Amino acid sequence: MERRLRDLLSGLEGVAAESHPDCPVTGVTEDSRQVRPGSLFVAVPGGVVDGHQFIAEAVNAGACAVVGEKLIADPKVPYIRVRDSRQALGHLAAGWWGFPARKMVMIGVTGTDGKTTTCGLILEILRQAAISAGMVSTVHATIGREELDTGLHVTTPAAPDLQSLLARMVQAGITHCVVEVTSHALAQRRVEGCEFDVGAVTNITREHLDYHASLEAYREAKSELLAGLASSSAKPYAYRKLAVLNRDDPAFEFLQSRSPVEVLSYGQSEVCQVRGTDLTAGPAGLRMRVQFREAEFPLQSSLLGAYNAFNILAAVGVTAGALGLPAEVIAAGVRVLRSVPGRMEVIDLGQDFKAIVDFAHTPHALESALRAARDLTAGRVIAVFGSAGLRDREKRRSMARLSVGLADFTLLTAEDPRTEELQVILEEMAVGAREGGGVEGKTFWRMPDRSQAILSAVDRAQPGDLVIVCGKGHEQSMCFGDVEYPWDDRLAVKAALAQHLHLAGWTMPHLPTWGMR
Repeated sequence: MERRLRDLLSGLEGVAAESHPDCPVTGVTEDSRQVRPGSLFVAVPGGVVDGHQFIAEAVNAGACAVVGEKLIADPKVPYIRVRDSRQALGHLAAGWWGFPARKMVMIGVTGTDGKTTTCGLILEILRQAAISAGMVSTVHATIGREELDTGLHVTTPAAPDLQSLLARMVQAGITHCVVEVTSHALAQRRVEGCEFDVGAVTNITREHLDYHASLEAYREAKSELLAGLASSSAKPYAYRKLAVLNRDDPAFEFLQSRSPVEVLSYGQSEVCQVRGTDLTAGPAGLRMRVQFREAEFPLQSSLLGAYNAFNILAAVGVTAGALGLPAEVIAAGVRVLRSVPGRMEVIDLGQDFKAIVDFAHTPHALESALRAARDLTAGRVIAVFGSAGLRDREKRRSMARLSVGLADFTLLTAEDPRTEELQVILEEMAVGAREGGGVEGKTFWRMPDRSQAILSAVDRAQPGDLVIVCGKGHEQSMCFGDVEYPWDDRLAVKAALAQHLHLAGWTMPHLPTWGMR
């Protein structure tokens, strides 16, 4: 497949396409290692490396033209200077694939917690409505009934990869697409060219301040999803442009002020347009009644944790408010989603206590998960989690402080320490645990190796207790230094349970911390 350079540049902000030489383009990439003869190389400045440093390498590999932000002396091929390389990359990638988002109703979901679950709920509701739907989440991409892996440590894919997935959806006949949109993706313009029609926000709590520097900047990044709703192209399907916002979240008024389109509020307070009432949550899931406009209908879900009521209400707001789907279809879609990988996922090998793996890696999410755990057992709650290196340091203390107050036993362990010293991270967490009234060696322990921590939690469990392992969820690796080591909390918990029960068939994965004290 080929495109003309001038065609790709057409519509790119601040660029007069006709003022540049034309040439056939065989692909668009920001990775010089992926350049092939005829590629258009986009030089993107990054936090660690600057793509402009690799222009010569890209040209030597056969790049026919280069797009970048900086003045470059004698690039030897046509050089198109732009104000924002990241924005240009998104536009160019979308153009390369024929602007696939213009052919589908695009639904974006952002927020600190609950994005993946909300996307999964929306997808299942669309399926129940016999709508041909696709999804891109941090767990996987779904095209019809096909599921594709999206990586190890995952976020919203890079613009070329995302646009490639959207193009595959269009080719497969998908008419509606749900995308989980992270704050990094918004700040780095990875979703440029996605032309979202509906935007939903779950909540905004403290997270990623290592990148965004302040909660205000983090909120601003999240609000970018809403800012683009008014400018998306008209789609050949029935829908309303809508911002679906959590009325009970402190960020509601800020987000409402940033929305250029109609806002639909959801939550449990009386002023919400989509309101959940009569909520009950327990081991079998949750039930509630939903009021929307003049209608009121019951919903039942197998999802664990009362906090999932907000994710369900967000999905109702999108599917009922923006797409006009009926209550019975929505109820069926909510009912059919039994679980989401790594989200309050029950691991059962026949043990006489409960074991759960959850992705909770923020203070708010951990608090919600531990409160849900309390609702699921009359026994003791044993929590295992860590805090990532090179990320917001304040949450290390706050998460440990929360855990010693909500769990009976807390095991502090490794969670992607990256290039930070693991013992330093654990000491900061221990400070928070002590601030919360925890007593080291009695109510909380430091166990650097995650395998050993999970084994210890399982061995400590008595009949009726609940072990919950938080922070990694569905992820398939853990980072030490700059190396990703294979890791899956769910497999590790199964291996620990198998050892506890003297069952064969499960092997505990080992990390570089194995045997560390």
